[in-house]
Amino acid sequence: MSLNIVILAAGQGKRMYSDLPKVLHPLAGKPLLRRVLDTARELAPARLVVVYGHGGARVRQAIPDEDLLWALQAEQKGTGHALAQALPHLDPGLPTLTLCGDAPLVRPRALENLCRAARETGEESLGILTVCLDNPQGYGRIVRDSADGIRAVVEEKDADEAIRAIREVNTGIFLLPTRRLGAWLSALKNDNAQGEYYLTDLVRMAVEARIPVRAAHPETVWEAEGVNDPAQLAALERRYQRAQAEDLLRRGVRLYDPERIDIRGQVVCGRDVSIDVGCVFEGRVELADGVSVGPYCVIRAAKIGARTKIEAFTHMDGAILGADCAAGPYARLRPGTVLEDGARAGNFVEIKNTRLGAGSKANHLSYLGDADVGARVNVGAGVITCNYDGVNKHKTVIGDEAFIGSDCQLVAPVKVGAGAILGAGTTLRKNAPANMLTAMQSRAQVSIPPRKQAGKEEGAPAKNEA
Repeated sequence: MSLNIVILAAGQGKRMYSDLPKVLHPLAGKPLLRRVLDTARELAPARLVVVYGHGGARVRQAIPDEDLLWALQAEQKGTGHALAQALPHLDPGLPTLTLCGDAPLVRPRALENLCRAARETGEESLGILTVCLDNPQGYGRIVRDSADGIRAVVEEKDADEAIRAIREVNTGIFLLPTRRLGAWLSALKNDNAQGEYYLTDLVRMAVEARIPVRAAHPETVWEAEGVNDPAQLAALERRYQRAQAEDLLRRGVRLYDPERIDIRGQVVCGRDVSIDVGCVFEGRVELADGVSVGPYCVIRAAKIGARTKIEAFTHMDGAILGADCAAGPYARLRPGTVLEDGARAGNFVEIKNTRLGAGSKANHLSYLGDADVGARVNVGAGVITCNYDGVNKHKTVIGDEAFIGSDCQLVAPVKVGAGAILGAGTTLRKNAPANMLTAMQSRAQVSIPPRKQAGKEEGAPAKNEA
């Protein structure tokens, strides 16, 4: 069904007590308006209009999408007045779906059901999404006639006690006959308790014009809930997160506590994945079979291979980990980090734009930045790659099976040859030859070849564990 979609996003949001426009407050890491736009686009509208007002320049700057049409509501005179500002942008031959910029969790399925329900009564009809609440305070009530047909929507401040007792309420989501909107919106009056032009008055006009009015309902009540204050935003955040947790549980993920997980993007999981409490996932995160994530980790836009173990309090952003790796506790893996199969980044290790080769390990208190580390390399405690000279970044290259002793500083650009050993405390300013011991001697860097005795190499330490 081709249609216009109008998102009403001009409200000031006084009860948020914030300088940030209400529709830009984040839910699960994404602005409320962005979530509504994502849902709207799933219906492939012919025209997509945002009515903006309070904090308008800031809203348009935060949502720079080129496919949007913008309608300014300079004065907030009610929802009917807001829709009137969008009218010049609409295709009169298509129905118009109105959405609320502060109701971020409505699902496309609910909107499709609303369109289907309205279409069943003919091309010219009015549809309204409603829900039944145990506590309908603050919402406009759906008033029905003796035949259960919708007769009107009455705002709470204009309702008497009998109407306030009604539990079925308006969500603010309508499907409207666009050809009628010009006349209807021009006829709106603001003689009500709030002195505003109500969009809900169009329901009464449709009934008077004998245009069918049909209702549809979302699968869950919270889909249509809006945000008016920080408490409501926090409640919606929890409802959303619980829904994400239940989806993971249905897919076989073991969550230590479904109430203590935050998904601010998409988590793709294999089999036998376990996630401990307090973890935050942002962007697209892929967890392969057998991955375990310890408590209080923050993982953003990462890909983690099979059987890899992420220990507590590890932070990861844009990292790629192979199979059978280990990270943490308290590791920080920044963008451009690649751990190949079996690599380990231990406690208080920070890695940025670096490849750590298969079977290599940096187990303690190290910083590896802009480096290429080969396979089966041991990086001792306190090792730093000095990659920044104050102007430019430089690269460190460490060959396979090198052994970097504790407390070394590798001043890039520099190379460590395969099988080389750096003695503890070395400040490496020149390349270290392969298969040699390089250390500091009288403040100078020296490299010592291995000695041979009885057919054995001596002078080079065995490749012991850190």
